[in-house]
Amino acid sequence: MKVEEDIRNAVAVMRKGGVILYPTDTIWGIGCDATNAEAVARVFDIKKRDDSKALICLVDSEARLQRYVMDVPNVAWDVMELADKPLTVVLDHAVNLAPNLIAEDGSIAMRITKEAFSKELCYRFQKPIVSTSANVSGEAAPQNFRDISEEILASVDYVCWSRRNEHKPHQPSKIIKIGGNGEVQIIRR
Repeated sequence: MKVEEDIRNAVAVMRKGGVILYPTDTIWGIGCDATNAEAVARVFDIKKRDDSKALICLVDSEARLQRYVMDVPNVAWDVMELADKPLTVVLDHAVNLAPNLIAEDGSIAMRITKEAFSKELCYRFQKPIVSTSANVSGEAAPQNFRDISEEILASVDYVCWSRRNEHKPHQPSKIIKIGGNGEVQIIRR
């Protein structure tokens, strides 16, 4: 299957409220429309995860990020620009997202992906895409497609074909929280 067809299929499933399994700029992710509360609830169910724990969203650009965070502090732009590896930034004042995706304090974890497949997927979808590791909570995050459990594979509506044959180390993103006053807190190194 060609990459373009794979992306078209994944986008069609998410537009109908479905859940996908897809390669990202870090590890394989479980994804859905970040503005669809029912789809987000399904992701929590698939992961067997308490919905009080936040999920990450991927976007394709700075412009898209600004549609879902009311006020991005200048230091956040600086940190994202300087990052040489995938960096997820937790920002205050999330808007226009599924309510069950936004943390109790009103924040959201967002990452601008630079990896070709996930960037094009986000661009074609035109909205943020949930991106949480393709595992049940508490289990090891899969480094490659071959490491994903049958339980997870069977629980989603579409499994992307692209990058299934990779066999190299992948790591989850680093996560930092940036408060409105520019205060930086490291969440995951």
